[in-house]
Amino acid sequence: MSLMDSVKTLLAQYSGGSPSDENAASHFDQLAQSAGPGMLASGISAAMRSDQTPAFGDIVSQLFANGTGSQKAGMLNALISAASPDQRAQLAGMFTGAPANLSLNEQHVSALSPQDVASIAKKVEAQNPGIIDTMSSFYAQHPGLVKTLGTAAMMIAMRKIAEQHQA
Repeated sequence: MSLMDSVKTLLAQYSGGSPSDENAASHFDQLAQSAGPGMLASGISAAMRSDQTPAFGDIVSQLFANGTGSQKAGMLNALISAASPDQRAQLAGMFTGAPANLSLNEQHVSALSPQDVASIAKKVEAQNPGIIDTMSSFYAQHPGLVKTLGTAAMMIAMRKIAEQHQA
């Protein structure tokens, strides 16, 4: 059986069945390796918008808490890139030594708490709901990090991918 055949079989479980929670992490790994980044991002986006998962700001906060230094900097750069000019001006004071364009590195974000990041994410989302798609694209590049959200989020993402695969 080819990799694509096994992925199709796997997706069939999520499109209409009741897959086992116990295999969600390994199934998510399989999909992350074989699905295109756009498809994976749309699944992550569905999970972030779901009423079965925490609010967007809380999800970003949790992922920030579980991320590496470079992932944390990437998350903040993605959030800031979607912020309005007024929001960027307000955020500038949070980052000691950051350049004027707020291109942040690990050192700039090391002092931020997950709560700080949740607050930033909520403010940006209020002004730019498309930030969810932006962040989902970022997280699609770091599927191991997404797994830290837990089984429910992974299963929602896989169901969305399965729906798209059938379309």
